[in-house]
Formats: sequence, C-alpha cells, structure tokens
Amino acid sequence: MPTNEPPAQWTSPPGPPPAQRRSRGCLWGCAGAAAVVVIVVVVLVIALGGGDGTGREPRGNGERADLVSFRLDDRSEAGVTSIWITWTIKNSSSEKSDYSWDWEAVDADGTRLENGSQPETDVQPGQTTRGEYPTTLKSTKGVKLNITSFDRTAGH
Repeated sequence: MPTNEPPAQWTSPPGPPPAQRRSRGCLWGCAGAAAVVVIVVVVLVIALGGGDGTGREPRGNGERADLVSFRLDDRSEAGVTSIWITWTIKNSSSEKSDYSWDWEAVDADGTRLENGSQPETDVQPGQTTRGEYPTTLKSTKGVKLNITSFDRTAGH
C-alpha cells in the first residue's frame, strides 16, 4: 500500500536552549542582600564590645577588676585557729554601686572546704572599701580562693 506521505528526512537534534541573561534586578537584589549582611555584622560587633569604648563594659570584665584584693588572712595565735577572708573593693564606675560575689576555698586536690557569698553596698564612685569575714578553715596551707560569680549593680 503506497502512501502519499513524503519520505522522512533526518534533521540534527535540537541544540541547547539559548542562554538566559540575568536581569539587572537580580544584580541589585544580590547587592542589597550583601549590604544587609554587612550592616548586621557591624551592628553585632559594636553591640558585643567592638565599639568605641563609650558603652558599659561587658558584665564580669570591668566589674571584676573592682575587687582589688581577696585573700585569706591567718590571725591564729596561741593555738587558736582564726582564719578570715579579707577584701578590698574600689568602685571604678561613675555611680554608687552595690557588689555581691560568691567564693569557694578549695584544697590542692580541688576539694571544696568552704564557700559563701559576700555583699558590699553603697560604694561611692572612686571610693575604696575594705571588708572581712571569718571562716571555719583550719589552715591556709594549700588552700586557694576562687571567685565563682561577681556582680556590680547600681546602688540605691
């Protein structure tokens, strides 16, 4: 049975689709997103202390420096044990401040022998204050004091 259709002709396969050009909208959109990322990074650096130093120091850094000394004072005599904790605080802030800190006394093996909390209130700007507190320690030999927390707040 003959057909009236023309004989099939071979053609080459279709090529790749034409390359699409990125629009300028994408260019500006990508540049805008990059600018937002840069701004966020700058804000974070300033907020976390990379600024010009006019803000309040991060909690624990400058405040902790106000505790000028914190040590054991062995006042034992005539066979009677009397060991005290003594401290000196100098308020380096520009406002009246209250201080509180937690401490522990540990032996050479790291065993806690005693711990406590100390307050110091109404310390004026630039003022130095000293304090003391008795302990139940039997000796100072090999004993180390650790500050486990320290906080300065505005006095009232």
